[in-house]
Amino acid sequence: MEMLLSGLSNIATDPFALILSVVGVAVGIIVGALPGLTATMGVALILPMTFGMEPVAGLLLLSGVYFGGVYGGSITAILLKTPGTPAAAATAIDGYALAQKGLAGKALGAATLSSFTGGTISILILMFLSPVLANIALEFSAPETFALAVFGLSIIASISGKSLVKGLIAGMVGLLMATIGLDPILGFPRFTGGIEQILNGVPFIPIMIGLFAASEAFKSLSEMNAKEKVKVKIEKILPSWPEFRNLIPTILRSTGLGTFIGIIPGAGADIAAFVSYNEAKRFSKDKERFGKGEMKGVAACEAGANACTGGALVPLLTLGIPGDAVTAVMLGALMVQGLQPGPQLFSNNGDLVYTLFIGMIICYIIMCLMGLLASRYFAKVVEIPKQILTPIILVLCMVGSYAINNSFFDVVIMAAAGVVGYFMQKYDFPASPIVLALILGPMAEGQFRRSLALSSGSYDIFYTRPIPLVLLLLSAITLLTPIVKAFWQQRKTARR
Repeated sequence: MEMLLSGLSNIATDPFALILSVVGVAVGIIVGALPGLTATMGVALILPMTFGMEPVAGLLLLSGVYFGGVYGGSITAILLKTPGTPAAAATAIDGYALAQKGLAGKALGAATLSSFTGGTISILILMFLSPVLANIALEFSAPETFALAVFGLSIIASISGKSLVKGLIAGMVGLLMATIGLDPILGFPRFTGGIEQILNGVPFIPIMIGLFAASEAFKSLSEMNAKEKVKVKIEKILPSWPEFRNLIPTILRSTGLGTFIGIIPGAGADIAAFVSYNEAKRFSKDKERFGKGEMKGVAACEAGANACTGGALVPLLTLGIPGDAVTAVMLGALMVQGLQPGPQLFSNNGDLVYTLFIGMIICYIIMCLMGLLASRYFAKVVEIPKQILTPIILVLCMVGSYAINNSFFDVVIMAAAGVVGYFMQKYDFPASPIVLALILGPMAEGQFRRSLALSSGSYDIFYTRPIPLVLLLLSAITLLTPIVKAFWQQRKTARR
């Protein structure tokens, strides 16, 4: 408590750090909202500016960009079905459906409040439970990470939309695409066709931009001469208290899941968002509402993704192991400031660390206020005529795809994915399973083969260790439940 009070005092007497927090969050939201410009890219671009700053001020600027970037992806996901970040691809499932119903304001409000709640609680967990959570992270080796990846892949059954078969086909296509590139163990090229640009695998961010954003733009182009829908006036941003109270169990459950997934090195906000969405659907009494505009779907994804930020900082600060790509950049920032992450950080620099924790909570408060105050203006995007909005979306898709690797090849990949995504929409094939498989496929394959190397080829390693066993059983239940349910539904219909 003494360190917390000291940290609060340090922040209150450092207006420059507070100003940088505001700047960082604003930059992060803008970066996150633009397709292809992820939080990782934002933090990496801002990092050189922090070299001459005081440690707290510099780290809060980076934290603001990190938190704002994770949240910002939800804005375009909800309004335009154009996820700014991979994690926001899950938010787009129900967020865009809500916007289509004229509830864009409420969807943005729910996303903002869920992001704030999930992120703030994860920082509080980081403050009080870091050593315990770090020990849990140490229990995760190759078999556990493989089982987590399989559990993530089993979610395909829940995000398949109307047809489970079409969802599984899309997921299989994604897994096949995930095998393209260098072999994760032996390092020889596979299925590359001699194309050097895909030696590191098919870039999933251009694929995601194409499947979600470009395909939607192509669909708008094909409907350009159709009658415009009646514009819905955006009146309410904040959900009513009964509506928000109904979201609280989902937000808290997703926060726990997001924090837990965040502490596992290699996992990230995208996995946290999809797993949280799946669990929200599993616990819901109205499962059929998911995918058609369910507020709980938006709340789950945003709470899980933002809770992952605090979770990812646990292994970074306590063990010196980055939890995801952004914290890998932040590891460099800490070391530039003369701070060595690890067990000694809390004892040697406790005052500074707790000042940083308080500052991070303030970053989330700033993010919440910015999001709620600006949501009404964000939501006006849906009122822009298609003739103006569609070319803007296509330009953003091209800029976002090119900016990742400064490669025109990525733009071509995005355009091809956009055409495929357009026909997938036309024939009711879901896009989310492909993105999920592209993210988790390489992790599942690499960790599976490492596990077999550790066990000399024996599969015992997956069911003699408790964590992989539990996760694989949960995966089987998640995948089989919709199949069994559909089977019983068919039998009931046949009896009638």
